[in-house]
Amino acid sequence: MSELDKDAAKVPMIELADGNRIPQVGLGVLRIDDEGVVPVVESALAAGYRHIDGAAGYNNEGGVGRALQTAGFTSGEARKSLWVTTKLRDSEQGYDSALRAFDRQIGLLKLDYVDMYMIHWPTPFDWRSDTSWKAMARLRDEGRIRTLGVCNFLPEHLERLHEETGEWPAINQLEIHPTWQQRETVAYCKEHGIAVEAYSPMARGKDLEAGDGTIERIAASHGKSPAQVILRWHIENGTIIIPKSVHAERQRENIKLFDFALSAEEHAAISALDGDGRMGHDPMTFSYA
Repeated sequence: MSELDKDAAKVPMIELADGNRIPQVGLGVLRIDDEGVVPVVESALAAGYRHIDGAAGYNNEGGVGRALQTAGFTSGEARKSLWVTTKLRDSEQGYDSALRAFDRQIGLLKLDYVDMYMIHWPTPFDWRSDTSWKAMARLRDEGRIRTLGVCNFLPEHLERLHEETGEWPAINQLEIHPTWQQRETVAYCKEHGIAVEAYSPMARGKDLEAGDGTIERIAASHGKSPAQVILRWHIENGTIIIPKSVHAERQRENIKLFDFALSAEEHAAISALDGDGRMGHDPMTFSYA
């Protein structure tokens, strides 16, 4: 087994409330065009990643599908080893439109099923999460989706979805990083058995220098990069992470997180960086068209 294989083999599997298990580290593919995403996914698979996180709103599902097919991950044992997530575009929320959207998306991905399908934003100003969820539940019953999840849902959105469907999502994907920890929403998720998945886990690079050098000092003490220190902090919090990198070397670095641990003091110092550091959109107002 190569060193790369050993690093990938150390990635923990997080057991979800529905009984499915997801690799704790995956690859995000936001802001990569349809052609450019092909070599990015291929290099991640070669590095041992077995979790790819995509979305209709990223406009690159076709490229992801081509990469999976070329690498031999669309069928057989290789497919069983892989977790693929995609998300419903907000403009396609609703029962019938979600079913049509899924048919298009799974065709682009060249798969028979996806491991998780997610409602991308709650859109409380045009709420259709209840009917979208019912369509997703039908697809789950048909074996075309394994796990149902949501993104960017605050406690009031999760509560409303539960009241209207009788179900909690298995995962809530949120913007989480040291300077924007969303502690109230994370606590609510944990209370209701909802796993937390972090996108922008390093604040698109901004948090690498957070805390007047706090991250850099901790990294130096371990002989690791600031990125690895932040990602290790997420791992120790039990958070699922989907760091994005288009560079094969950086992808390998982002999965090499299991040969060191933060001390209690170091972990607490990173947690103390929490603040108003949101990089993305407000769930109360944003929608992917």
